[in-house]
Amino acid sequence: MRRQVLLFISVFFLASARGQVSYSVPEEMAKGSLVGNIAHDLGLDVKRLKSGKARIYSGDNAEYIELNKERGVLLIKERIDREALCAQTTPCALRFQMILESPMELFRITVEITDINDNTPSFKSNERRFEISESAVTGSRFVLERALDADIGRNGLRNYTLNPADNFRLKLQGQADGNKKVEMVLQKPLDREKQEQISLLLTAVDGGEPQMSGTVNIYVTVLDANDNAPVFTQSVYKATITENSRKGTILTKVSASDADKGTNGDVVYSVSSTMDSVSDMFGINENGDVILIGDIDSEKAKHYQIDIEAKDSGGLSDSSKIIVDVVDVNDNVPVISVLSKSNAIPEDSDSNTVIVMFSVHDPDSESNGQVNCEINGDVPFAIKTASNGFYSLVTDSDLDRERASEYNISITCCDEGVPSLSSSVTLTLHISDVNDNAPVFERSSYEAYIVENNTPGLSIFTVKATDADWNQNARVSYILEDSSVNGVPVSSYVSVSADSGVIHAVRSFDYEHIKDFPFCVKAQDGGSPPLSSNVTVKIMIQDQNDNAPQVLYPVQTSSSVVADMVPRSADVGYLVTKVVAVDVDSGQNAWLSYKLQKATDRALFEVGLQNGEIRTIRQVTDKDAVKQRLTVVVEDNGQPSRSATVNVNVAVADSFPEVLSEFTDFTHDKEYNDNLTFYLVLALAVVSFLFITCLVVIISVKIYRWRQSRILYHSSLPVIPYYPPRYSDTLGTGTLQHVYNYEVCRTTDSRKSDCKFGRAGSQNVLIMDPSCTGTMQRIQNEKNILDEPDSPVEVSVSEYTHLINAII
Repeated sequence: MRRQVLLFISVFFLASARGQVSYSVPEEMAKGSLVGNIAHDLGLDVKRLKSGKARIYSGDNAEYIELNKERGVLLIKERIDREALCAQTTPCALRFQMILESPMELFRITVEITDINDNTPSFKSNERRFEISESAVTGSRFVLERALDADIGRNGLRNYTLNPADNFRLKLQGQADGNKKVEMVLQKPLDREKQEQISLLLTAVDGGEPQMSGTVNIYVTVLDANDNAPVFTQSVYKATITENSRKGTILTKVSASDADKGTNGDVVYSVSSTMDSVSDMFGINENGDVILIGDIDSEKAKHYQIDIEAKDSGGLSDSSKIIVDVVDVNDNVPVISVLSKSNAIPEDSDSNTVIVMFSVHDPDSESNGQVNCEINGDVPFAIKTASNGFYSLVTDSDLDRERASEYNISITCCDEGVPSLSSSVTLTLHISDVNDNAPVFERSSYEAYIVENNTPGLSIFTVKATDADWNQNARVSYILEDSSVNGVPVSSYVSVSADSGVIHAVRSFDYEHIKDFPFCVKAQDGGSPPLSSNVTVKIMIQDQNDNAPQVLYPVQTSSSVVADMVPRSADVGYLVTKVVAVDVDSGQNAWLSYKLQKATDRALFEVGLQNGEIRTIRQVTDKDAVKQRLTVVVEDNGQPSRSATVNVNVAVADSFPEVLSEFTDFTHDKEYNDNLTFYLVLALAVVSFLFITCLVVIISVKIYRWRQSRILYHSSLPVIPYYPPRYSDTLGTGTLQHVYNYEVCRTTDSRKSDCKFGRAGSQNVLIMDPSCTGTMQRIQNEKNILDEPDSPVEVSVSEYTHLINAII
């Protein structure tokens, strides 16, 4: 039989604000056929489909529709057979989702598959045989096999015809399920003698264009009298069975009775043969018990209709049906399908950022199919329902990579069945770093020490900062902040390694010039924008014994000789003088000690180890030489120690003439030139000047005694020694409580200089000039003047004459 198919194509779409679009296409369309312009219908740019990696998600269903991202259209991927896809279900629709990423979006798409007349009505068997008694009364009914047409609607089964229609006619009886019960009704008594075999043709036609049909041959054998047909006690039976029931479970019991006697009254039960699977799942025994013979699953079918037939031995029959309701059992766990997910998100992501989209499906019904999903553990994420069966996993609090760089998110979905079934899925999410942490130094401030006279480039100290961020954001660089030390840029003193934080000395330090200096080091990470923090570093210069002691007193000159006078009546411990020295170093490097290196008479003098005081250690005698020369060494306490040497001249005498006669040897001999007359005139002038000066001093000593110190300072003496007014007392008293007087003599060459009076703070001073041969100037002790303010200063004629002779 040649079949002709008329294809009607109607395509429509419905787009809503919630991202849903619907199309309608006929079944059996060729591959590549256009379904619809999804980009236009959803108001999307084709570029968005490409950048968002648009894809079709159909769950566990086969993919019949494909997406052409280049054109933004939906195309037929595989040939669609509506009957194989939906059977008798109407409407028949494909439901799937289109998913976009960056940002994530989900659109629901429904494609309704419309039926075309591509299936002919058909019968399960090619023939049907009946044995009918000739005594069958007019109106007797015989149930015929119902034809099946996989098409629906107008293309489905429409009508039956029976040919020839001499003895029988068809009776079609509508049923609640929309199908028709087909019966062959005897309209004319049978006469076996006239016709023992009757052949009939039952034709089933549909309503499609062109119309299609199927046939079955019916053979009727006329038997002798059996004039009563079986009759069921109920026209419709109802039964309930739980899914997953064991085979052999009895659903219900049916019963039919026949008024005939004997074998004509024996009733045989059977399940009417149809093309569906009912006869493969249910059976009936001779007692009328309906038994489960196959596997029953509520997810495949929730209701079944069983057509049963009761036939007696005479061929008479009656039919009934059983409506079976399948009770669902919670035997399916929820199925979690991840539609799209992000493997990593930045730690500064906003709340409600979608990281995962997933769907959950439970094939069970009612409460057994109701699913609730939750996140296991305390994680900063939440589940939101996007639509029926679709969910999204979003952030619900701030993320911090430094607190948790990775999350294993476990999602559990449970149904509401008893007992509840569940399934879980674990997703791994990495938190990418954002530069939100500044470097932190290990200390709030640093102090470092370096010994002076260091080598330039020497490593002094290392600063260390850490950054809680990761990778480039945690890469710390060290920078020396601009500042100055005593007006000089700090970069002239130190430098810092950008990578390691090692601080190097740029120059050699001198403790005597600078003892410490602070500066700032900045630690900056490699983020964008970079973050930084500062720390103060203080460099402490440690002293090194690089300076020798310096002698302040007595002053060493090359043009004169200074001597301290010790009277021959001096007792043991008489303070002759004091060596005063300093060391610019610090600490133990500046601790000075004094030692007597050599002396004219080592048994006469000693030097204080700590204070430098030169004292007599025995009684001075007349045998002691007038001229005493001491060499004192001043040493510091450094390692190694440094020292300085000073020569001290001491005159042991009671009068100036004695001192002068001895100390003329200290002076250097001068060569006289031939201008002898010039020297004689000069000597006479000096003697006259001295005489007049002495008279003036004697007369005005009481009135002008305060000017004598000024005359001394304004004199033309080449050397004015420094005498400290106090000396440290090494005996533990702190300061020297006594005032000591010294007599100092100075020789002056009468041919080139003259003798002048002077006063040096309550001391007797003897001044000697190498250029003089005998002139002496004696400064009266100030203390004697103060003690005897009314006594005049007298110079004897003999002393004056002696002085003149010495000059000449």
